[in-house]
Amino acid sequence: MSNLSNTPLANKRLCYIRPVMARDVRDEIEREASEASSAFPDDSILYALHGEDGVRIALMSDRDIAFAAARQHEMTPLSVH
Repeated sequence: MSNLSNTPLANKRLCYIRPVMARDVRDEIEREASEASSAFPDDSILYALHGEDGVRIALMSDRDIAFAAARQHEMTPLSVH
């Protein structure tokens, strides 16, 4: 097992970003903001940002924005397929 204490990952929390279909998270979108729910057709791909524990932190409409948001909050984003 390697030691991560001297790597950029050592001081940052990991997070995971994965694509999700809007239809699969429709209920959550509608709970957050009713006007936003119609902005994403069911076949739209959104990007879910999950914490190290797997709990979803946010939904983003763009992959690059999801990665930028993670970095802005001092997290190291990893892509999950």
